[in-house]
Amino acid sequence: MRHLHIDAKLFIKNRERLKASLKPGSLTIANANDILPTNADGSLTMQANSDLFYLSGIEQEESVLALFPDHPDETMREILFLREPNEHLKVWEGHKHSKEQAISISGIRNIKWLDSFPTILHQLMCDADHVYLNSNEHKRAVVEVETRDARFIQNLKARYPLHQYHRLARIMHALRAVKSEVEMQLLKKAISVTKSGFERVAKATRQGVNEFELEAEFIHEFTRNRCKFAYNPIIAGGENSCILHYNQNDQALKNGELLLIDVGANYANYNADLTRTIPVSGRFSKRQRDVYEAVLRVQKASIAGAVVGKLHKDWFKESQEMMNQELLNLGLIDQKDITDQKPSEPACRKYFMHGLGHVLGLDVHDVGLMHEPFAPGWVLTVEPGIYIPKEGFGVRLENNILVTENGPIDLMADIAIEPDEIEALMARRK
Repeated sequence: MRHLHIDAKLFIKNRERLKASLKPGSLTIANANDILPTNADGSLTMQANSDLFYLSGIEQEESVLALFPDHPDETMREILFLREPNEHLKVWEGHKHSKEQAISISGIRNIKWLDSFPTILHQLMCDADHVYLNSNEHKRAVVEVETRDARFIQNLKARYPLHQYHRLARIMHALRAVKSEVEMQLLKKAISVTKSGFERVAKATRQGVNEFELEAEFIHEFTRNRCKFAYNPIIAGGENSCILHYNQNDQALKNGELLLIDVGANYANYNADLTRTIPVSGRFSKRQRDVYEAVLRVQKASIAGAVVGKLHKDWFKESQEMMNQELLNLGLIDQKDITDQKPSEPACRKYFMHGLGHVLGLDVHDVGLMHEPFAPGWVLTVEPGIYIPKEGFGVRLENNILVTENGPIDLMADIAIEPDEIEALMARRK
């Protein structure tokens, strides 16, 4: 693992929160993700399963966590199954956790090798009344590839058809939405490194520089700080800034253009998510500044409006109403557009066509019960935008915030965002 050691108390506490949500006589199984293939004999880098990591801190392939909180035998209440290290694996794949290391990471005392899993699983199933199994229940997920969890569910139900099975995802979504203090420190680390990367890129931005050269600046800053990209970075100059998920990153920048940067660092599996829009020349034109300030006003008001008890749909609607007025002032829509708008198709949608924000954490578009009111401990992105293809530029601004009882806290308040701050930052270019 690239990140520094995390105190196992985090994962112990997370397991205790889960156990309190289970029915009596319950067994819970969490699996690692598969290592996905590419072409020929290639494979992608291992991506830790967010729920397994949340409960154990384990990021190693083929790992399995079994929790049975009220099992009569105390040694059967928490068991972590891992690949057994051997000389062959050491030569070809590198280090695998020893039992002592797994205990230090997870706080779980009973570590077993995977070859014992079938036997112990049968013993656990014989004693369990309820079984909680996991699946990807993110509402925007497109599930086309069969997962390790899906195979496990199918096999277990075939072998034990009379058990009562339950969805682990519903519980995990509620637990993971509320961030602990330790989780917030990991998130803040990712945000801090993202800030450093952005400032480095702002100083490297100038006419003739290619988008991929700026991506390389982020790679340097993230890697040397034990981070990786939270998602494919968007480095979009000129008209590319109007493409919401632009990933090509291969065009040279020109004076007079705006550069939209949507990027975040991932530290210890926790993700930052930042968007800034900066002028390639170092100075905004009047029109660019007018649009920029309109987006910034909506963002500031939306941050202030992210209070405990607010429903996401109402929060989003408020931002659309504000954006309607800003677009009216910019001459992009007229009053008739607002009068004739439909509830499902507000006038601003022509220029602000995406959502206002999402929950953030172990996944960039993190899990959470978004139909429920905002609660203390939620981390949200706030990312309004205006995109004007006919004028060759788009503006999006995105900060990450923490919802608290005393109002929202802007976790990116120290990252330049005011237009004067951006111009001052870029004036420091070499």
